[in-house]
This record gives sequence, C-alpha cells and structure tokens, in this order.
Amino acid sequence: MNIKDMIGKTFTSVKGEIGGEDLIFENDSETFMFYHSQDCCESVEINDITGDLQDLIGDPLLIADEVIGESQDFGQYDSCTWTFYKFATRKGYVDVRWLGESNGYYSENVDLKYIPKSANA
Repeated sequence: MNIKDMIGKTFTSVKGEIGGEDLIFENDSETFMFYHSQDCCESVEINDITGDLQDLIGDPLLIADEVIGESQDFGQYDSCTWTFYKFATRKGYVDVRWLGESNGYYSENVDLKYIPKSANA
C-alpha cells in the first residue's frame, strides 16, 4: 500500500501524538497505520505535529505525501533521518514529522501498513 492510496478517502478517526510510535487513520472499512518496528540501537518516533489531526476527520484527504531526508546533526547517534508526512482536507493541513536515529546499521524508516476490516466484523 502506498500513501497516495489514502487520497480521496474519508476517515472517522486519526490518532497519533508527539513521542508516539504510530499514527493511525481509520474508517469503517480500513485502517492505515504508520509505525516502526523497533530494533536494537535505534529509535523512530513522532517528533512534531503541525496542525490539528481533527482536521483530517470527516472530509476526504486531498493531500497525502511523504518527504524523507537525512540530518547533518546526529546528536548522540551516528545517523538521523527525518520523515515528513503531509496531509490535508478542505478543513486544514497537517504535517507529521518523524525522527529516526540509529548507529547507522539499523532502519530509521517509517512503515505503512494497510489493514482492511472484515465485512463480517
């Protein structure tokens, strides 16, 4: 599943928080979950949310985009990766910034999982 597949979909719930490890978009038929499977010697979490996640509820997504870049300021780690997710509906725009840090041998990426809901559930 690609982030662009979210465009045009209307969500009834969007959950995520600064310092959290997942961002979840849900409606009656499907869930899109942004997450990272933690491993040794690395950390990936939501670093900042600009805008109101509530603006992404109840109207179709007009924008769903991903921008990835490396940071030159590594702090205590050998490698840092920023991942920005940009979302918008007619109600507002939300930018979710993730920070991945590691010793350089582990993934700093955010994964997207698509979970269809059963028609019998």
